[in-house]
Amino acid sequence: MRLVGTASSAPARLIPLKRPTRRRLAADAALLAVAAAFAVPLLWLVLASVDGEATLRVQPPASATLENFSAVMTDDITFTPMLNSLLLCGSATALTVGCAALAAYPLSRFTSRFTRPYMLTVLFTTCLPITAIMVPVYGLFVQVDLIDTVQGTALFLATSQLPFAVWLMKNFMDGVPTVLEEAAWTDGASALQTLTRVVLPLMGPGLTVVTIYSFIMMWGNFFVPFMLLLTPDQLPASVSIFTFFGNYGSIAYGQLAAFSILYSTPVILLYVLISRRLGGGFTLGGAVKG
Repeated sequence: MRLVGTASSAPARLIPLKRPTRRRLAADAALLAVAAAFAVPLLWLVLASVDGEATLRVQPPASATLENFSAVMTDDITFTPMLNSLLLCGSATALTVGCAALAAYPLSRFTSRFTRPYMLTVLFTTCLPITAIMVPVYGLFVQVDLIDTVQGTALFLATSQLPFAVWLMKNFMDGVPTVLEEAAWTDGASALQTLTRVVLPLMGPGLTVVTIYSFIMMWGNFFVPFMLLLTPDQLPASVSIFTFFGNYGSIAYGQLAAFSILYSTPVILLYVLISRRLGGGFTLGGAVKG
């Protein structure tokens, strides 16, 4: 509604807003509500990390302090689990990206009537919850003596992330012109050499997306390492977060917030360092001219 008046003393009358205006205002209000839903937890995280008496309430600290960071920055709580997470997720991500590239290449370059059903099956496997298959996986790992091993846990993390990585990699690989591969074959390159020296370098942004997505999904995975790793010295940071949950429902909120900020730092740094490659896109137009 808008108030409209005249120069005389006549009372102002309300003019209803037009329907497009009402829709735009409603959309803006919905977007603001969604933004607040994301911003409030982050605001609590920052404020609680510097509050010595932090609670679940979002409030500025009475006196800012770095005691929470000092308390969590120890070998047992942060440094060793973070190193374990880097080794576990880094190796699993490398395995996922490598296998996804080898699987996506024939799916992208060779036409078959089974390609689409196979890709739909791959996509369906991404919908299977990890909790539904952990019991047979645990029994299998016990039989093959992979339980409580970093390499076995990394192998399962890579396997669980591989279907969606193959789907993403195949879609990005479809954007690379095949004429470039034909030129490489003419020069005597093999299929593997063409993949590693022509296709993958040209789909750099897509390769970056798959790498970041796979690493982030593994970095935040709690259930798999919690079930497959038993030795405390091998637990990643996603599991060591249990340190801040005491008995009888007591939680060290300030230390939990400080640890969460430190735990998020590697993922944020990874994205910042390679985000410039994400905006590059596929500039292959000049490569196929002439």
